[in-house]
Amino acid sequence: MSCGDPHDTECGEVLDHLYEFLDNEMAEGDCAKLRVHFEECSPCLKQYGLEQAIKALIKRSCGCDDTPADLRGKVLARIDSIRAGQRSGEAVVVAVETTIEVHAEAAGEPAGPGRAAEAAAGT
Repeated sequence: MSCGDPHDTECGEVLDHLYEFLDNEMAEGDCAKLRVHFEECSPCLKQYGLEQAIKALIKRSCGCDDTPADLRGKVLARIDSIRAGQRSGEAVVVAVETTIEVHAEAAGEPAGPGRAAEAAAGT
């Protein structure tokens, strides 16, 4: 993705490191570069807001579930595999199957796929 405007930090690089930024796993200098980019680039800022909302929704919906012990290792191994493929110039195909169940906790609030989409969109 690129907004077409010149930036010190390219849109693709910003989006590649978006979750590191959201999870506070970046050095402060790198975080500062991303913050400057978000101030200049509304498409990336919009993507940041969307990913932040999704992350908050997942935390609210799944916060009490135990994470499988080997999940982190599997995710990191898959990320390494994808990055290695990108460096070698191979075509990278990523298949993602995700199911998110949203359980309404507030009285009278309907649960279901529509509510998950609304919550992710901030409505």
